[in-house]
Amino acid sequence: MAAFNKFNSFIGDLGSKVINLNTDALKVMLTDVAPVATNSVKANLTEIAAGNGYTAGGGAAAFTSWSQTGGVWKLVLVPVVFTASGGNIAQFRYAALYDDTPTSPADPLIGWWDYGAEVNLTNGNSFTVQLDTTNGVFTIG
Repeated sequence: MAAFNKFNSFIGDLGSKVINLNTDALKVMLTDVAPVATNSVKANLTEIAAGNGYTAGGGAAAFTSWSQTGGVWKLVLVPVVFTASGGNIAQFRYAALYDDTPTSPADPLIGWWDYGAEVNLTNGNSFTVQLDTTNGVFTIG
């Protein structure tokens, strides 16, 4: 499983109530251009082209829980699946998690995964962004 990398602005966005992990709509988008920790909003990233099963903006990361045990908070989301249909999905290497709810700033970034090599998703095949349902996408504590 690819390791989660957080964007520098994420913790500040939590602290200033830009991001609400209990109620906001979170999404995972795909890119073939390496994110950097100083990116702060979705517009800083280059999303792959929509089509053949990939929708602009990516896929919804359904909320399971944002809970704490012993002072450590854990976010659990349902894994996001992309399925190529009607052709191949554009090549990608990175998946980025962002908050689709806020308008100022619009679409603040949370974190990303680097799969270490290009992923070529051909017609009829699926790719799952594994969002660890046991240990959480990330913990803060």
